[in-house]
Amino acid sequence: MANGAKRFFKIFSKNMKELTAAAPYQVNGLRVICVHCQYDKFDHGYAQLNTALLSFLNLDFANRSANILTCDRCGYVHWFNKDIKKVRT
Repeated sequence: MANGAKRFFKIFSKNMKELTAAAPYQVNGLRVICVHCQYDKFDHGYAQLNTALLSFLNLDFANRSANILTCDRCGYVHWFNKDIKKVRT
């Protein structure tokens, strides 16, 4: 049983690294390329788009979010208000 558990955790950690690794993305069918260094691999994240009224009312959670892609080479942050898609290579 110990061998099976060891194998499971090895495969699990490999898959987690692949899921969280920098990858190419598309927006509206177009490949995203960094405007600063022309690299094509990014880390994906989200950023909240705060508004003055909802922040004043302490309702920041109700604001919309944007997709952000951070270039894995230079760190330039690209903001998108549309859905993005990870490209499988």
